Amino acid sequence: MKHQMPLPQLLTGLSEIAHDYDALVCDVWGVLHNGSVAMPDACAALKRFRETQGRVVLLSNAPRPKRDVEAMFARLGVALDCYDEIVTSGIATRADLERRRPRRMFHLGPERDRGIFEGLDIELTGIADAEIVLNSGLFDDDVETPEDYRDRLAQMKARGLLMLCANPDWVVQRGGRLIHCAGALADAYEKLGGAVVYYGKPMPAIYDFVRAAAPRARRMLAIGDGLHTDIKGANAVGLDALFIADGIHGEEVAEMTQGYMAALFAKAGVTARAAMRSLLW
Repeated sequence: MKHQMPLPQLLTGLSEIAHDYDALVCDVWGVLHNGSVAMPDACAALKRFRETQGRVVLLSNAPRPKRDVEAMFARLGVALDCYDEIVTSGIATRADLERRRPRRMFHLGPERDRGIFEGLDIELTGIADAEIVLNSGLFDDDVETPEDYRDRLAQMKARGLLMLCANPDWVVQRGGRLIHCAGALADAYEKLGGAVVYYGKPMPAIYDFVRAAAPRARRMLAIGDGLHTDIKGANAVGLDALFIADGIHGEEVAEMTQGYMAALFAKAGVTARAAMRSLLW
């Protein structure tokens, strides 16, 4: 007989399960802000957890260092007292760049992401002269799609260049729109036969950074709106997960019932302890 997974708990507030955990691993984009404005109830919920339960580590697939993420928080109105530490895929990417020490690199991505390699002895070049490709996203994600990069990706493949993907996300919310991310370009490159190394969720290695940020935590809860990143990543390392429905999968969530959520999770090949529309205490 086929084993059935337990139905996810539908929450009205994080407080209903917060007492079971001594640390939160919380996604940023889609949970704390939507790319245009902060979600104050979510920030308040994390702050309340910090005051009553334990540490809060923000885990983002942002291809940027911590200081750049906090600069964005200041612009969007995300409270700086709702977390203890920030871990990003950009931080993990930089650590690997320091280990690999390439001399010449093609940066596929906007200038705002150059904090990843700032201060490293790496010469930025075109594709023809590069030893490696750092992919942090589209040059202009407001108007471009992965289709616009077909020729560039073919050039990279012809040279056999390894691509380092600093953001595994395929899309992210910006206001009411979905914007393509580095993960979509990396997927297109893999389909051409190119080799890609990914940093961030759902790769298990990023959770080593998380554990270092909360070394005394014994039971962590992962919170996020991405089934294929936040929830899949949590499953991979054995963490309980709370799914936030009104994020990148908002259009797929036709109803907030246990049966519907269970079917959505099964389709994505993931499990979650609980689900709620948006993060509230």
